[in-house]
Amino acid sequence: MRRRVISPAGERCANLCGIAGFTHKNWAPDPERIERATATLAHRGPDQSGVFRSSVVSMGATRLKIIDLEGGDQPIVTDDGDTAIVFNGEVYNHLEVRGELEKLGHRFHSHSDTETVLHAFVEWDTKCFSRLRGMFAIALWSKSSRRLVLARDRMGIKPLYVARRGEDLFFGSELKTIFIHPEFERRLSLAGLDAYLSLNYVPCPWTLVEGIEKLPPGQWLEWLDGKVRVESYWNLPAGAIRERSLGSACEELDSLLQQSVREHLLSDVPLGLWLSGGIDSSTVLHYAATASSRPIKTLSVSFLGRSFDETAYVRSAAKHYGTDHQEFDLNPGADLRGAIEEFAYYSDEPSSDAGALPVWFLSKMSRTEVTVALSGEGADELFGGYLTYRANQLARPMRRLPKWWVRAGLGLARLWPVSDDKISHEYMAKRFLEGSLMSPEQAHVYWNGTFSRAEVRSLSSLPLPNSLDHVLGELRNSPARHDGVSPYLWWDQKYFLPDDILNKVDRMSMAHSLEVRPPFLDHRIVEFAATLPPSLKVQGSRQKIVLKQLMGSRLPEMILRRKKVGFDIPAHEWLRGPLRDLLLDAMQEGLAENKTLFRPGMIQELVRLHLERRVNIGYHLWGLLLLFRWMKKWRIQAEPSPAPASWIQEKTGIST
Repeated sequence: MRRRVISPAGERCANLCGIAGFTHKNWAPDPERIERATATLAHRGPDQSGVFRSSVVSMGATRLKIIDLEGGDQPIVTDDGDTAIVFNGEVYNHLEVRGELEKLGHRFHSHSDTETVLHAFVEWDTKCFSRLRGMFAIALWSKSSRRLVLARDRMGIKPLYVARRGEDLFFGSELKTIFIHPEFERRLSLAGLDAYLSLNYVPCPWTLVEGIEKLPPGQWLEWLDGKVRVESYWNLPAGAIRERSLGSACEELDSLLQQSVREHLLSDVPLGLWLSGGIDSSTVLHYAATASSRPIKTLSVSFLGRSFDETAYVRSAAKHYGTDHQEFDLNPGADLRGAIEEFAYYSDEPSSDAGALPVWFLSKMSRTEVTVALSGEGADELFGGYLTYRANQLARPMRRLPKWWVRAGLGLARLWPVSDDKISHEYMAKRFLEGSLMSPEQAHVYWNGTFSRAEVRSLSSLPLPNSLDHVLGELRNSPARHDGVSPYLWWDQKYFLPDDILNKVDRMSMAHSLEVRPPFLDHRIVEFAATLPPSLKVQGSRQKIVLKQLMGSRLPEMILRRKKVGFDIPAHEWLRGPLRDLLLDAMQEGLAENKTLFRPGMIQELVRLHLERRVNIGYHLWGLLLLFRWMKKWRIQAEPSPAPASWIQEKTGIST
């Protein structure tokens, strides 16, 4: 006999956008603790919140209504009281899964995907996760087996933090759900700090707080009466390349994009699309406009009057598809400082990605128009869109030259006057030559505007573990074919995409109660892209070849031929201008409070050199600024302590 599933109020259930919880096997929390943990996620789901309590586990969730608006509250519990779920995200094929479950005898009382996931778990246990297409973080509790199961989507679109204390497990969509527990010291992780300074973000499973980790994408975790195990239900593909013609690859990608975008349009609330004027977001717009019977609402951020402004391309695409278009011009007159000060709370964990600022203002504007927005994230990592992939190839012959020759060229490049442009020719030339003197793996991340290994060591007053080397070891030993392109794409999909790009979009959008969906990251498209030969992605100066060929007769010519422009701020210039006072205040205060962590003189010298236009290190200083503001906001202790091993890495067998 199948278990009938109902919500606590016997009503239909809607989607949720934040989860929190913890076990308490040998202790009794105060009754309000789960409410306090859940309340920290109110911005992720302002429409409703609910909690579930038992003698062993407490779980909570907040809801942003997207589908089944008349549905009831979460958590949902089976009518026998044995299984409960809290859920964050969207499952786009839930009607397909629901139909299969109905044939097996399941009966549903709502239209929500959350109820579908609960039924699927009851029927197939952890094997259910591989049947789901979408973005999600899930927690499921089974009373009879004293078993808690957590799961995260394949690409890490939705976050899920976990921590252990003795036999108990703590989890949540954001770090702050764990910060409310007084049992945890908020101590800075030196392993996380080394990675942050070296990569501009903290790669999974580390965080910047000792003892708190991220559950890796595509994995589930089981807590069984105090014992923990972690397993993968999906692995990032790096299989054999399938030789095929450009035409056949375009046909397959066309079919996959049609399916994915159509599924991502599922919504019972106003939906729009983030349009940058690049090929990625314009491609999503093409398929969305084709599938929709009404004009698509498009939203964008402009930098009017700047060399990197994309407004002409944005308006070209909007006009081509007849969209209902809205723009926000981001300039020094906007409340930049006010937004950055709020990052410390909403970013949850700092990121050096300066693109967070325009995404913040784009999310704020979007929420006045829509509740859901589609975006183009993921296409660069799948099909080879970043300039770093070209730099990797150009550097190969450079490394065969005598090092003195490259150093001489670098010496001449350093005579080039420093430019205020966001990414100038002067900046790229210097970074490229510096990276050419490094190993290919180190150069790949250095070209993203990070500190070098020597710089990281010179800044820190404490010996830092070489986290970067552990992570880059996976790039050196990537399971992808070592053809000069595939390993870098695989590694960026594993780390840069979830821990920088998707992290930034999730935090900035959810700060404004906006759900953002990336159709390119349907796992069928990810698996397809992994089988493409590199010649269909990057070839000389040509990039994203298959995508551009597919869209060649569909998009305006100016969009197809435009150069890649990063979606971030002119950090070098703004830190010398409208953000100068914020930079100086943050550095003075941060260095005074963290003397045991950093060498103040070294950082002060970097600030001086930047302000005097001797060097362009705006992205580096941006990262330090946000780090100091975050540590102050959450009272993060910087004193060293024995760094614990990553228990998630131990459970998954990842070598560190």
